Amino acid sequence: MNAHEIDYRIVGEEMQYVEIELDPQEGVIAEAGTFMMMENGIRMETIFGDGSKNDSSLMGKIFGAGKRLLTGESMFMTVFYNDIIGKKKVSFAAPYPGKIIPIDLTKSGGRFICQKDAFLCAAKGVSIGIEFSRRLGRGLFGGEGFIMQRLEGDGMAFVHAGGTTMKKELGMGEKIKVDTGCIIGFDHTIKYDIEFVGGIKNTIFGGEGVFFASLTGPGTVYIQSLPFSRLAGRVWASAPKMGGKDRGEGSLLGGLGDLLDGDNRF
Repeated sequence: MNAHEIDYRIVGEEMQYVEIELDPQEGVIAEAGTFMMMENGIRMETIFGDGSKNDSSLMGKIFGAGKRLLTGESMFMTVFYNDIIGKKKVSFAAPYPGKIIPIDLTKSGGRFICQKDAFLCAAKGVSIGIEFSRRLGRGLFGGEGFIMQRLEGDGMAFVHAGGTTMKKELGMGEKIKVDTGCIIGFDHTIKYDIEFVGGIKNTIFGGEGVFFASLTGPGTVYIQSLPFSRLAGRVWASAPKMGGKDRGEGSLLGGLGDLLDGDNRF
């Protein structure tokens, strides 16, 4: 597929961004809304489809856009080209606290499977498609539905994860069990399935869900400590209810505080 060869550096600790250096005529493709900044001389172009070199025909572009639509993403992507002499830089920011992980697709056998909202950007020529589950249980209870994203090519790609990340190398037949939402992505050689937690008490009172993911090697697995869905759920649970008022994080003095600040509407 001959994706563009790009140089990069990841900046920051908790709110990271990736800075990509483009040689003349090199390009990088990114999800809409991830752009942070670019140097003068870089041209931005919105394209229809998944950005691979295989979507040059109209039907190829329509098919690529349809694949992205199935993953819940926009049918359009943005490409940034260096059209002048000399190296230029463009940067893309993570959407929420966490880590940006560089994925060398040549070391992953040319294909990497990830959560549908994990992709950040990649070298021009990398294809961003869909990965259908062949197992009904995995599709219904896997936490990500029947569809995950599939990154294909021979270039660099960058995915984003929440909280702290861990890279786990699994040997042949080695197996780990992971919360379904904590999976960032894995090599295409990894066998992925869903298992029932088991036990009435675990199911009803465990608070950890009914199913977890079973990942079997060989291959590399990336795991995150804080999935965005979990973060959003905690924020939503802590937010004041519509039409109500925050009473001071449940404090017994919440009502007294309202009286002191002149609000006595209970």
